[in-house]
Amino acid sequence: MKAVLIAAVIALVVSLLGTPMFIRFLVKRGYGQFIRDDGPTSHHTKRGTPTMGGTVMIAASLLGYAGAHIATWTPPTVSGLLVLFLMSGLGLVGFLDDWTKISKQRSLGLRSGEKLLGQGLVGVLFAILALQFPNDQDRRPASTAISFVRDTRIDLGFLGDETFLRSLVGIVLFVIWANIMIAGTSNGVNLTDGLDGLATGASALTFAAYVLIGIWQFNQNCQTNPGAKCYEVRDAHDLAVVAACGMAACIGFLWWNASPAKIFMGDTGSLALGGMLAGLAILTRTELLVVILGGLFVAITLSVIIQVASFKTTGKRVFRMAPLQHHFELLGWNEVTIVIRFWIIAALCVAFGLGLFYAEWVVSA
Repeated sequence: MKAVLIAAVIALVVSLLGTPMFIRFLVKRGYGQFIRDDGPTSHHTKRGTPTMGGTVMIAASLLGYAGAHIATWTPPTVSGLLVLFLMSGLGLVGFLDDWTKISKQRSLGLRSGEKLLGQGLVGVLFAILALQFPNDQDRRPASTAISFVRDTRIDLGFLGDETFLRSLVGIVLFVIWANIMIAGTSNGVNLTDGLDGLATGASALTFAAYVLIGIWQFNQNCQTNPGAKCYEVRDAHDLAVVAACGMAACIGFLWWNASPAKIFMGDTGSLALGGMLAGLAILTRTELLVVILGGLFVAITLSVIIQVASFKTTGKRVFRMAPLQHHFELLGWNEVTIVIRFWIIAALCVAFGLGLFYAEWVVSA
């Protein structure tokens, strides 16, 4: 528990104090956000606001994680490093996207194919590595079984004691499944990042849930406390440390990102936070539960899918504008009102998800 607290404090301080320094750096060089001309007209006043703030959150998370392990004199775990790799790798893709927007003076960055390729490369590496590195109890960071609050009976493949072909098929199917999750969460956070503080606050709430999940799984872990209801998660405590870093980094950044935002996280931040969320879900064996915990991200993503599908099939739009938050803007809702109400929805989703997580434990007693 000490490592979790230390990681959170370091990440919070770095993010809270590092963000204004980064803002001054960006302003001095004129690195500002470009705004879509077809978006709400109220957003035009945000043109030129410094972006790429996700760089600070990534740095805060990495420093918080490193500081916690140095302070407690404990080695990092493979699971923790894998989630940080996924976060940093997707953050780099987002950084290239943001840099393209700034350098070419346009609101569009990397082409969609280039962006997906970058996300895919990072995702494939993460998924393959997550099935390696067995510990002394032959537990790997990830499992090929699809999970809800723990592994289900739906297994995408077999490892170790089956034929090479079946093992290979299992790895391939898991890589595909993991990348679907990574693409879903990273793009979900990216679509949510449309109003000041919206994605940052919602992400902080979701990471807070994973702090609690990681600590609970560590206390009831099969490696240290075997029993009928124990969790097979390999490095649960270190995953709680990573989640604490993400939560605290978001809170520190939110101080400057809240309306009126002094800085935007950009794709650098949204892809990185989505990557961390996917990594935590996969390695804590809560792959389907994250759909509930991150319910706000899911709803906003679905609004885009529904809008595009409706327009292409019927020529009509369901919403005045997608993603969903812009629909309410065009209905006349104040930006701060939308953000706070969406935070409430995100908190309710987190509470419901944690309730299901705990209910499974109680029911299985």
